Amino acid sequence: MRIRVSELVLKALREAQSKGELPDAEVDDPAIERPNNVENGDFSCSLPLKLARAMRMNPLAIADKIAEGIPTDHALERVWTARPGFINFALSQTWLAQQVDVMIEAGNTFGRGNFGQDQRVQVEFVSVNPTGPLHVGHVRGAVIGSALANIMEAAGYDVQREYYVNDAGNQMELFYKTLHARYLQQFGHDAQIPEDGYQGDYMIDLAASIKEQEGERFLGLEPHESARQIGAIGLQRMVDNIRQRLGRMRVEYDEWFSEESLFDSGTYDSAIKIIQDGGYWEEREGAKWFTSSTLGEDKDNVIIRSNGSHTYFASDIAYHYDKFNNREFDRVINIWGADHQGHVNRMKTAVQALGFDPNRLEMMLYQMVSFKRGDELVRASKRAGNIITIDELVDEVGVDACRYFFQSRAAETQMEFDLELAKEQSNENPVFYIQYAHARTAQIFKLAEEREIEFADADLSLLTHEAELALIRKMMELPELVETMASTLEPHHLPHYAQELATAFHWFYQQCRVVSNVEGDEQLTKARLRLCQATKGVLANCLGLMSMSAPEHM
Repeated sequence: MRIRVSELVLKALREAQSKGELPDAEVDDPAIERPNNVENGDFSCSLPLKLARAMRMNPLAIADKIAEGIPTDHALERVWTARPGFINFALSQTWLAQQVDVMIEAGNTFGRGNFGQDQRVQVEFVSVNPTGPLHVGHVRGAVIGSALANIMEAAGYDVQREYYVNDAGNQMELFYKTLHARYLQQFGHDAQIPEDGYQGDYMIDLAASIKEQEGERFLGLEPHESARQIGAIGLQRMVDNIRQRLGRMRVEYDEWFSEESLFDSGTYDSAIKIIQDGGYWEEREGAKWFTSSTLGEDKDNVIIRSNGSHTYFASDIAYHYDKFNNREFDRVINIWGADHQGHVNRMKTAVQALGFDPNRLEMMLYQMVSFKRGDELVRASKRAGNIITIDELVDEVGVDACRYFFQSRAAETQMEFDLELAKEQSNENPVFYIQYAHARTAQIFKLAEEREIEFADADLSLLTHEAELALIRKMMELPELVETMASTLEPHHLPHYAQELATAFHWFYQQCRVVSNVEGDEQLTKARLRLCQATKGVLANCLGLMSMSAPEHM
């Protein structure tokens, strides 16, 4: 409906201009919004305020001229203007009530659309080096990434979810050497951990598990070959562990992409050649540099070190060449931690140097999370027994609470995760509040079934109470919200919308008895049951987009 209102405004504007009633002016956005107060209608247009200077007219006079050309019909009941220059639109209550059937018929597709027009979009998120276990600091990016992918898919994009496995380079060599030393130590050998190696106890546990499964078979090999084979096993186990941990958070991927494959396939060589041939290449101090300063970056960046090893940036260049050239994604969205801020501009300049529009690469940076119990901050200390792993977090508060709270704040903002609130079984906990609304609808249907009430043929014109209409209006916002979130890459609006929808339902439930015992209310009961059926479906769709469960009872 918002799109239709936008089209009506633009058509009326063009007609008024063609008649000479309004001056010509460039318009790229009809500025249609939902007002906070229902007295101002279902939609409001502020375009006249934006056109006032260009047209050199009073904005209210512009609004009046546009409003004159907008017809009303069975859906759009009233159009009027308001100071200082708004055009307001009110939908017909009869039409609103009819949308209950539309939502029920749409089922789990309600909220989905074709805004994305099947554009191929890759969402890459988490992509932590497989040299150590995941910790809760990575969970926020995992939830944001998977939620955004769900939303963009619902908006009509062809989405691929990807984890980039950094299985090449210096850090992996250190991982292999560390694991090899730990393996040898399992047999009493005096093997030294590399100076910059991985010191965590998890490496000892990993070596012990390899010893238990593989025995002594690597002891007789040359050190380099032994480290390579042990490292390959260790790498696979670390990736499997990451996959399992993220799986507990209901985070799934379509592709686990190997960095090493960029070198094996020749993609790395092809990408570097394009950089060289484009003139963005310079040798100095024994190293090879990408001259990104020529493309607006504040400095040049090393691609190949003086010792001949490639940098992470070099791999990233090849990786994004693979995304845009080999796999032909229309858009690429990288979701990284805030510590990657300095990498954003140089990555965009690299994409430009490769011959692609840098605007096709979008970055979302998320801030870290702190945890608290009530007013007390929780320090991530294994010795103190506080939460530091995904498993411990999920075990304490549950997957649904994790997903809701991590998604409920804009990625670029700091957030505090209140562990006590996340576990609370009360309306203070938004997770409980939303899921209870869904469970309450299920219990209503259980009562209706016990009383053998059939309501498929309900007369929806009986839905005239302000609480009923407010609930319908709130449900109708979902398709528009999905499109907006996909456009702005802001999935944090969905948890808040779900809470608002639950509030609208709970208010309706308090104001309007659904299954009435009063004689003569049979038809009203049927209409309200039909409304509850639509509500149950829309709540389930919201929870599904957030990869949260929709309980039937609580």
